[in-house]
Amino acid sequence: MSELKKVELEAGFLQVLAQPTRLKILYFLRDGEKCACEINPKMHEDPSVISRHLVKMREAGILVSRKSGVSIFYSIRQPAVFDILERVDDILRFEAAERAEFAARAL
Repeated sequence: MSELKKVELEAGFLQVLAQPTRLKILYFLRDGEKCACEINPKMHEDPSVISRHLVKMREAGILVSRKSGVSIFYSIRQPAVFDILERVDDILRFEAAERAEFAARAL
């Protein structure tokens, strides 16, 4: 795989994550599989919008789904996605601490 293709794939994957509702869905599913009927009310958005987000994350390989009767259940296929989010949190904490330190020195 060329470096350009690799970068494009990485950017596409991160782009799927770079949406607040999708992150809320991920954190909601962190405890395990949930029915779409449980996910929709927790997101406080139109069910069709949530459905599109779920499909997008499934297509990216982040989620898996299974159908049982008329219900569709979703779960996290790639738990390592939380490793990425933890690294983002580390960076945000570091940046916040640096800003606070800079503000304290400026006084």
